[in-house]
Amino acid sequence: ILAGSGSLASALGSAVVKAAMALSGIALAGRFALNPLFKTVAAANSQEAFLGMILLTALGMSFLTEGLGLSNTLGAFLAGVCLSETKYRYQVEADIAPFRGILLGLFFVTVGFEIDVRLIANNLPVVSAIVAGILGLKAGILTLLSRAFGLSPPTAIRTGLILSQGGEFAFVAFGLARSLGILDPPTTKMLLTSVSLTMALTPFLDEMGGKFAKKMEEGTDFTHYMGADQDATEITTDEASDFVVVVGYGVVGKVVCDLLDRKLIKYVGMECDPKKAIQARNKGLPVFYGDVGRTEVAEAFNVGKAKAVIVTISDKAEATRAVIALRRMYPDKPIFARATDADHAQRLQSTLDVAAMVPILPEDNILLTLPFGGAVLRSLGAPPEEVNYILAEKRRELLSGKELEKYEEEAVLAQLGVEKPEEDGDDEEASDNEDEPKPVGEKKESAGNIKLYGEVKASSSKTAPAGEE
Repeated sequence: ILAGSGSLASALGSAVVKAAMALSGIALAGRFALNPLFKTVAAANSQEAFLGMILLTALGMSFLTEGLGLSNTLGAFLAGVCLSETKYRYQVEADIAPFRGILLGLFFVTVGFEIDVRLIANNLPVVSAIVAGILGLKAGILTLLSRAFGLSPPTAIRTGLILSQGGEFAFVAFGLARSLGILDPPTTKMLLTSVSLTMALTPFLDEMGGKFAKKMEEGTDFTHYMGADQDATEITTDEASDFVVVVGYGVVGKVVCDLLDRKLIKYVGMECDPKKAIQARNKGLPVFYGDVGRTEVAEAFNVGKAKAVIVTISDKAEATRAVIALRRMYPDKPIFARATDADHAQRLQSTLDVAAMVPILPEDNILLTLPFGGAVLRSLGAPPEEVNYILAEKRRELLSGKELEKYEEEAVLAQLGVEKPEEDGDDEEASDNEDEPKPVGEKKESAGNIKLYGEVKASSSKTAPAGEE
């Protein structure tokens, strides 16, 4: 017994030393070596070399951990962590995007192959118990942890259900246990089948969690929609001024809030239309019913502690009233406002000292919010390259399923204020319709002025650089 315990202790000690060596070496390499290496490769302006460097990093760390007696999957995971900490993480993500989709598909195909239908039929009670145990145990633990970290009950339950499936490291752990003789092949097959079934049930659990959370949200009283519940007080009662107030949750407000979410910036939305506020709250979003122009409402939402206020109201009179009230209550607060035309923007900038912007695209096109949201993120201190990447991803998301090749060029040119030249075949038709009145939605803005930190730019008279859309 003593000999066996000594052997076990020495094996554990050796494993700990190897793991410490691997983790420390990878951490040092990721912090001090990767950035200079990628800088040198990027200077060559070769996409092949850049992609080769990414693959070399992943494979090298995988071989390193495998050589130290650890899992090569762990090395690949740590390589991804190190790459995500470099200054070139957005270019890395863009370059590996096609491979990511293919490899994810291949992974889930192999997961499907692990499901043995005959084994499930012959051992249905045992497999059902294992699947229910995994889902129930993980869902319960994650729900309790979510509540401990301050999430609301509906959000905590939905989080627990979404993340309750078995992880991909189960395949690595069970495969290693089988190769070492710890688990026999039939037991390993049953465990892998059970884990695969939990992954297959994830879409169903996600849908069920969303419906359950929605019913819980709808069952609360109206204080849930007026900012008197836990979700609002956790943000607005915090002494730190690290949240943003978004006034108006229309077309522009929705995408601005989405961009703030992508940058992990906390925000509180305020909407005077109760239907919009209820719909947003039922989705778990921090958007509440209230008129920011009233002093007691602004104080209840702790607007004075906010980093900035973003007014996205489409109505000219209501937007002006909200900006005037906010400027009267908070003379030094940074305010970004959406203007309806160039004259409105000029008056807001000159008389109320706010950063105003006129959308270029028509109201029914969500793409109009991207320049406004990008300007807000940059003004809140986000790095320009990160803002450009977020805007590009959001634009690609909006244009997906809408004949991307046909509409992307027109959308980008419209955001930059550049009129696309007419085709030769359309000249005659255009001249015939020259005297006909144009619909309001096709009216072209003539001068959309943008003021950010005291600088005024004519967004339609001059073409902005592509990186500052």
